[in-house]
Amino acid sequence: MRLVLASQSPSRLMILRNAGVEPLQHPAHVDEDAIITSLGDASPATTVTTLARAKADAVAAKYPGDIVVGCDSMLLLGGTLQGKPHTVEETIRRWKAQRGRTAELVTGHAIGFNGTWVVDTVSTRIRFGDVSDADIEAYAHSGEPLECAGAFTLEALGGWFIDSIEGDQTSVIGLSLPLLRRALYSFGVNASDLWG
Repeated sequence: MRLVLASQSPSRLMILRNAGVEPLQHPAHVDEDAIITSLGDASPATTVTTLARAKADAVAAKYPGDIVVGCDSMLLLGGTLQGKPHTVEETIRRWKAQRGRTAELVTGHAIGFNGTWVVDTVSTRIRFGDVSDADIEAYAHSGEPLECAGAFTLEALGGWFIDSIEGDQTSVIGLSLPLLRRALYSFGVNASDLWG
């Protein structure tokens, strides 16, 4: 039995490795924009769990008997969900809008084993620092936040600019270990069964 991570995220991979698990990484290639468009005015939780499940479903059939994990995170700021900024310009715009504010990072999980699924979200409050324009521009030009939900990382350069979090730190990085543990228990699997 292996844990298959349906993601190319280095942050999710780091979380699992730091927790003693060497997953098989099989990135799922799904059209996230098309899925989001098809959902219309769905709730933030529905949006991220639908994306997480699509990613897990894209690879699950290839790994019968293994645990498959798909995740997706988005930032809920002022009632609007925000995904990855992709460009330096969009990163700068978002940081100028979110600095000094509190937002909610919503991470959807789809965890499957032998045809049984646990699909759930973890929400964590993020308080962004009142960051200078110079630091925002330097951070955007570093490239780090371009492919990150909410245009930030907690575990690297972005950590400079996060004043506090309330909730599950691992979910902010991309994968909730407490939620994964509860899912494993529901499958009759111990977390330690996956340790290398």
